[in-house]
Amino acid sequence: MRNLLNFLMKYSTWFVFTFYVLVSLILLFSFNSYQGSVYLTSANAVTGTINESMSEVTGYFNLRQINRELQQSNASLANEVLNLKNEIKHLRTLVDDSIPYSRFPKRFDFETASVINNSTRHPRNYFTINKGSADGIAPGMGIVDQNGVVGIVNVCGKHTSRVISVLTKDQHFSVKLKGTQFVGSLTWKEKDPGTAWVEEIPRHARYRIGDTIVTSGFSTTFPEGIPVGVVMSQVHGSDNNFFTLKIKLSSDFNNLTTVRVIKDNLKAELDSLSLFDRDGD
Repeated sequence: MRNLLNFLMKYSTWFVFTFYVLVSLILLFSFNSYQGSVYLTSANAVTGTINESMSEVTGYFNLRQINRELQQSNASLANEVLNLKNEIKHLRTLVDDSIPYSRFPKRFDFETASVINNSTRHPRNYFTINKGSADGIAPGMGIVDQNGVVGIVNVCGKHTSRVISVLTKDQHFSVKLKGTQFVGSLTWKEKDPGTAWVEEIPRHARYRIGDTIVTSGFSTTFPEGIPVGVVMSQVHGSDNNFFTLKIKLSSDFNNLTTVRVIKDNLKAELDSLSLFDRDGD
């Protein structure tokens, strides 16, 4: 208490001065319209600047949530597009109008997930997502990001899954030249995470530099038409009946953050039919 009294007595002159200044300012701005308007304008400007800065800061911390919501929205829209394409393809097979049509079952669903670790510098690269068997994820499901194909689920835990990256030596993906039926096999040959090769393209296939490579749809892993990359050049293959294309991958594998897992609702049925066909052979 003694120290507080000593402090107040020591600086009493400053306290009195500050008090009179505040009273003077209040009287000045309260009873003079011009000075009052200047004060309000200045105060609003300062407040606006502070609020804008606070908004930018809070907006920055909300980016993760905003991005997650956008990815979920994109996943929903992509799901609708793929299922509509599936229905249209089914309808085109109905030549006879007298054949009753029941709504084709919804084939594809998407589950949004975050990448929690990733590698791009090894001969065989993997990344991990924060969704697992408890979320309906299973080995063999395809993984895409907002730009294109990135991998296939390899091993599932309850809440996480390991994914085989496209950047994996000897891992093949069925792809084709967009707008054609020329199918090839996508493979990666190490070193550069931005490029890959499409092998076994028929020699008579026609293409241009910049043409898009997409998934073929010849498996239950990926629907048809998902982007993979664009053609950069042609490379001589070992077989004279086919050639190899060097492509620039659509996805940036050094910056994978949010991805979508593709669930094919007809996978079990299609796999059982394939097994039946093999048994019949």
